[in-house]
Amino acid sequence: MESASSATTALQLTNPAENGEIEGYASAVSLNRGEDIKLYVNTKEPTYMIEILRIGWYGGRGMKSMGPPVTRNGLAQAPPVMDTASGLIECDWQDPYLLHIPASDDPTVWPSGIYVAKLTAGTTGKQNYIIFVLRDDQRPSDLLFQASVTTYQAYNDWGGRSLYSTPRASKVSFNRPYLHGHGTGHFIYWELSMVQYLEKEGYDLTYTTDVDTHERGNLLSLHKGFLSVGHDEYWTWRMRDNVEAARDNGVNLAFFGSNVGYWQIRLDPSSITGDPDRTIICYKNQNADPASHSADISTRRLTTVKFRSHPVDRPEDALVGVMYETDPVQADLVISDASSWVFEGTGLKNGDHLPGLLGYEVDRSFGHSPTGMQTIAHSPYAFRGGTRYSDMTLYTTSSGSIVFAAGTMQWGWGLVDPGIDGKKFDNPAVRKATRNLLRRFGARRRVSEIDVHQ
Repeated sequence: MESASSATTALQLTNPAENGEIEGYASAVSLNRGEDIKLYVNTKEPTYMIEILRIGWYGGRGMKSMGPPVTRNGLAQAPPVMDTASGLIECDWQDPYLLHIPASDDPTVWPSGIYVAKLTAGTTGKQNYIIFVLRDDQRPSDLLFQASVTTYQAYNDWGGRSLYSTPRASKVSFNRPYLHGHGTGHFIYWELSMVQYLEKEGYDLTYTTDVDTHERGNLLSLHKGFLSVGHDEYWTWRMRDNVEAARDNGVNLAFFGSNVGYWQIRLDPSSITGDPDRTIICYKNQNADPASHSADISTRRLTTVKFRSHPVDRPEDALVGVMYETDPVQADLVISDASSWVFEGTGLKNGDHLPGLLGYEVDRSFGHSPTGMQTIAHSPYAFRGGTRYSDMTLYTTSSGSIVFAAGTMQWGWGLVDPGIDGKKFDNPAVRKATRNLLRRFGARRRVSEIDVHQ
């Protein structure tokens, strides 16, 4: 077993703020090296500490402090503003902590990564996180890891409304804390294991978010491989365009998750600050979305329904190779083509099981997949008294790019054990298959400079 402890151990808090004793959000989902980000904090306590940490491997510790904690005066922030028509809940908090990331030609000085600001209330010691991504837009890297922040936010019911609440909101704002994951949204559950594995292996790696894939899609071409991990459900039309363009220009794609690009969303500026792309719009109902009634097809196709549905008509498996069918699922991955180079050196045979790695949502091919696609795992699971199957697939485009789809959200659990429910998920065959895939992408493994400089 390669992991010194479960992945989630790194982000466990000794005294978590379960009732909003201290909480916060960032002014942006990401920033580039050399830029600033504002961190807004709400607490009734007179003081609090804020410490910036980078998530990685770091000898199994899982994070590194970027400097000593800073003590600040606490501020009980104003209640959020709610739009009753859309359910949009948005904060307009004051007195942010301004974090400046220095510009440096040395990529190991404040390296690109997933960062958290750890908040500790001064009196009770209650703790919470603010999560953000540090990009390195100027540096080509072998692999680009995308954090699926639009999906974090879609499920975030801070203030009582989300895209899943009852009643359901049609708009949600990034200007509010994440209620789940101690302020990190879905990161801990679906993406942390993959981050720790990639950093432990020493891959040449930089980070981005899906909002940046929307805004800065041309930057995908700087990288050999683009990684979508875990639960990457909410995409814009432009995100889909940009990922397809990268694929068609030779960038390899790995979808280490499932339910990818399922709902189409639009992004609007904040209604309070005017900052771009701070509001997610998703009606999930064609008739309710004003865009569906436009006479302009370029507007009508942005209707916030499923990508596979009319008038969007872009089934997910035409890009990914597979698309969502079922949840909840908890079963095994079952190998169907052990001769694939993906499984070289794993010792796997056809019919072998990878225990517990099929779920929570699972995908299969629906017939829109690109020509020449291979199915390398075909995994049965029980469904309403019968059996369904999930597919793991692989195809190569005319540009030479390789596109891999795991068809399950839990592939990353096989890399570094997440420490969930006392079960063991990590699997040496999954680690070897992932190395094979990333090596074929052209990604190099080396001793991580980030770990060397820890």
